[in-house]
Formats: sequence, C-alpha cells, structure tokens
Amino acid sequence: MKNAKPAANAAHSAIPAKADRAAAAVDAHAHAPGHAHGESPEAALALAEEYCRERGEKLTPIRRKVLELLLNSGRATKAYSLLDEMRQIHPGSAPPTVYRALDFLLSAGLVHRIESINAFTVCHDLTQCQHGILVVCQQCGNVTELHQPKLRQALIAQIEDAGYRVASDEIELKGLCSACQAAEAAPVAAKAGATAPVAAK
Repeated sequence: MKNAKPAANAAHSAIPAKADRAAAAVDAHAHAPGHAHGESPEAALALAEEYCRERGEKLTPIRRKVLELLLNSGRATKAYSLLDEMRQIHPGSAPPTVYRALDFLLSAGLVHRIESINAFTVCHDLTQCQHGILVVCQQCGNVTELHQPKLRQALIAQIEDAGYRVASDEIELKGLCSACQAAEAAPVAAKAGATAPVAAK
C-alpha cells in the first residue's frame, strides 16, 4: 500500500454515466483475485483495519463495507455498481456514501482507481502497495498489478527528460489479456475446423 496521498473528490470525478463491472483483477504475482496475498476477504479486512489503526484512522462500517464489496467481487468495479450493491444492503444509501468511502480508500492506498475504465479495484498488497504499473485489458477490463520498481523509475526518468511531470502515482498500460486473446482465437479456430476438408477413409 502506498503512503497516504490527497484524493479529495477523486472518486467523484470517476463516477460513470452507467453502472457496470470491469473484469477480474488479477495481479502478476498469482494472488487470488481481489484478495491481498490470497487471503480470505475477512483476513484482508482485518489487515486493512489494523493498517488504518496504525495510521490513526478508522475503517468505519461504511468504508469497510465498500472495501468488502470490492474484495468479494474480485473485480474492478464502477462506483455506481458499488452504490447499487450498497442499496441492496442499506436501501437508504446515497451516492455521497460510496463517494466518501472511495475517497478514503484511495487516500489510504487500499484501492486503485483505474483511469482507463473508470473503475476501482483492491490493491493486492494491502500493507505495502508499491506496484506502480497497472496493465489493463481494453476488452474486458482485467487489471494486472506489476511490481517493477526499476522499470517504473526508468520510465519516469524518460518521461521527465521529455519535459513532462507524471500526474499520477500509477502508470497504466493498455493491452489484451490472455483470456480475451483466447476468446478471439476460439471462433477462428472453430471456423477453420468446420471448413477443413474431411480426410478420406
């Protein structure tokens, strides 16, 4: 998890016009989707609560529930989808309820905001998130976290040498995940098999 950083209104600007889900968040170290180090959601929540206490902050019931929803889904999730889920549990939930919780979770480094798909996903290393590079599938929204500090530092140096200042602590790369590659290849393979001549007996 990263050190605290200002995230005021970050979640507010990330709320999309439609409610939907992005795909499974799977990191590069074979952790279970959505769970820190493959921990159960309960263990991950306990870890997050302890971390917040150490920082002198509190994982309130609402913040805990939003984090729990992200952990249980194992998916990068849009804010309105989280709001819909919250309303199933607490019918009176209003948008600011989720927005404020996401603001806190972002500032604490417990979740990532995936800019390119306008969604949120749990950081897989809840106590020492230092990935910095997120690979996002442009077809299904699958998110993979990479821990490559030297690569990130070299990339940042190149960007700064070009006269730019990076606006985010995280770098997103776009691509096509292996599952989507396989899905694209399947119809082609099936079509090829259907048109292949049958060998004479």
